[in-house]
Amino acid sequence: MSVKIRKIAVNVEEIHSEIGRVINPVTRKAVAVAVIENPFAGQYHEDLSDLMEIGAELGGLLGAKCVEALGITPEQAESYGKSAMVGENGELEHAAAILHPKLGAPLRAAVEKGAALVPSSKKMGSPGQVLDVPLGHKDAAYVRSHFDAIEVRLNDAPRANEIMVAVAVTDSGRPLPRVGGLTSTEAIGKDGLK
Repeated sequence: MSVKIRKIAVNVEEIHSEIGRVINPVTRKAVAVAVIENPFAGQYHEDLSDLMEIGAELGGLLGAKCVEALGITPEQAESYGKSAMVGENGELEHAAAILHPKLGAPLRAAVEKGAALVPSSKKMGSPGQVLDVPLGHKDAAYVRSHFDAIEVRLNDAPRANEIMVAVAVTDSGRPLPRVGGLTSTEAIGKDGLK
């Protein structure tokens, strides 16, 4: 089954100063969201493999859009995350089917490597609700400076028979990180933890 996309939106957030301090270089986050038709809206299906295949399509597509929006090369991406909001005629498991089995590998290809698990969230919702996309370092989960999130909201999505699927990518961690832990430059990225 091929994904039926109603719209795609891409947003880039840049932080230039924080609490009176200049951030140099600026920290940047991109989020790309696709509003898609939910092929299983309003009905129970035991087999959700069609949604898993849609996840595979969207992982690469949305990841590449984030990298392009940031104007970086894939290896310059530092953190990532994924999230989905299902409209009222769907179920939470539809979001899980899109996000978990197959979305990760194409996203990792879009950002080169990605040894760490991709942080995720899922929820039921309606048009205009906020969807938070959690972020974590793409190669080392213990890099605390990259524990973050970005939100996305679309005034017309998700409609009852839709799913809003978001992928986020950054070129840095939080501005002014100072809670200790492993730094991005210290990360080895072999086991996904350190």
